[in-house]
Amino acid sequence: MKKIALALLVALLSACTTTVPQIDRSLTARGQSPRVKFIIIHYTVSDLPRSIKILTEQEVSSHYLLTDTARPSFYALVDESRQANHAGVSNWKTYTQLNVSSIGIEIVNPGFTESPQGRIWYPFPQAQIDQLIPLLKDIVARYNISPENILGHNEIAPQRKQDPGPLFPWRQLADAGLIVWPDANRVAAQRVVYEQMLPDAVWFQQKLAKHGYATPQTGVFDEATRNVLIAFQMKYRNTRFDGMPDAETAALLEVLTTPAPVAPAGAVAIK
Repeated sequence: MKKIALALLVALLSACTTTVPQIDRSLTARGQSPRVKFIIIHYTVSDLPRSIKILTEQEVSSHYLLTDTARPSFYALVDESRQANHAGVSNWKTYTQLNVSSIGIEIVNPGFTESPQGRIWYPFPQAQIDQLIPLLKDIVARYNISPENILGHNEIAPQRKQDPGPLFPWRQLADAGLIVWPDANRVAAQRVVYEQMLPDAVWFQQKLAKHGYATPQTGVFDEATRNVLIAFQMKYRNTRFDGMPDAETAALLEVLTTPAPVAPAGAVAIK
């Protein structure tokens, strides 16, 4: 009887033993890349206390929150290795649902208020930008993020978002070597051409899509296309962002989507 009981005990203990998988980590696959391929910039449309409450207690979240205090600083809310819920339904080039492949940075900023004269947008204090640029450089260096993949929320969701708005200083990011900026001389030359004849809706839609925006290819300047134009103009021509096609917008699009010609090696400039 004792032998039977002992056998049952041994069997029971064996059944409870967890098998540890044997994993050999001596090999590494060539075909792999970091999860992070994009940085998406937002404004919170709230003050700091409410921004913290929303981003820590609700489903929406971001990896970083930049404060608007006298000496701005960052809260790290979600580890970079994990997904934050900041982008929502989103598209850029061939990518969709950018939550899975991006780092989201929320900046405390009221966004805008409505007035009889229209929307009043709020600027970003230089102290915030002075904190933002080093973080962006650090993230870019660690994940080898391309300049065209540092984007505003409105660029990846132009039908429903406006942030970070027309007063976000994208040019400062370009000056810091983080994003591409259209060459002013090339833009001026192209603008002369398009002032003679403005391209049609098909051209604008194709160029916007080539740049990266999810753009309807309807052949007409419908509301959805104007929303994409607004996002583009907010970034590259923030003095007027009415979503209407014009020669300057066409010139900016042409320069940004067409690489500058490269002179052959050894070529001599003709004066």
